[in-house]
Parts: sequence; C-alpha cells; structure tokens
Amino acid sequence: MQLIPRQGRHLEARSSGGHTVAALRGELDLVLVRHLRPELDALARESDALTLDIRGLTFCDATGLGLLVRCAERTRERGGRWRLLCDQPRILRLIHLTALGDLLRPEPAPAGAVSGAAPARARRTE
Repeated sequence: MQLIPRQGRHLEARSSGGHTVAALRGELDLVLVRHLRPELDALARESDALTLDIRGLTFCDATGLGLLVRCAERTRERGGRWRLLCDQPRILRLIHLTALGDLLRPEPAPAGAVSGAAPARARRTE
C-alpha cells in the first residue's frame, strides 16, 4: 500500500516500499497531540516500518510522550518495525526518567541524515 504523503507545519511524511518516515516539528504538547493523533495512528496502521524523526521538536510534554508510546505500540502490535530518531538532550532525559527507553528505543540519526521528510506531492494536515 502506498500512503498519501502528508505535509503540514508540524508533520511531514513520505512512504516508499512500506517504509514510512514521519518528521515532527514544533512543540509536542496537548494541543499538537490532538491534531497529530489521527495522522500518526493512520501511519502506524498503514506502514510496515515507521520511523518517527523527532529531531525537529523543540518541546515534548507528557502528552507528547504518550503519543510516541502509542505510535510505537501500535506499530509493533501489527508486526511493524519501529524507529525513533531523537538527539535532543531534554527529550532523551524525559524518556530516561519515565523508564520508556526500552519501549521507544531512541537513537541518533544516521550519519549524513537530514532532519525532516521531503515528499514530492503532499497534502496539508492542518
């Protein structure tokens, strides 16, 4: 299944061969979580492998962390592969303090990777 690329101020996603890369930007708080939850649920449901790139986030609260957990669990429940790209010390510390490292498995981006996705044809999600 080929996903429709998504693009908005806070989410860009592209899919190829069952692997989806979704990049989040901004502040992942209660307001943004409510906006992104349906989109991320769809990506987790439709992707064989989901990479969530959160290097563009400037803030993440407990609600945002809950959304990341939801994505990871839903992806794995379907037998999909999950990756979380994160290099922000504050968010990594939050993941560590909440003992969610084993579930979320944050990792730095591969060498030479650029933050964000660049879909060719995208639709706005705002």
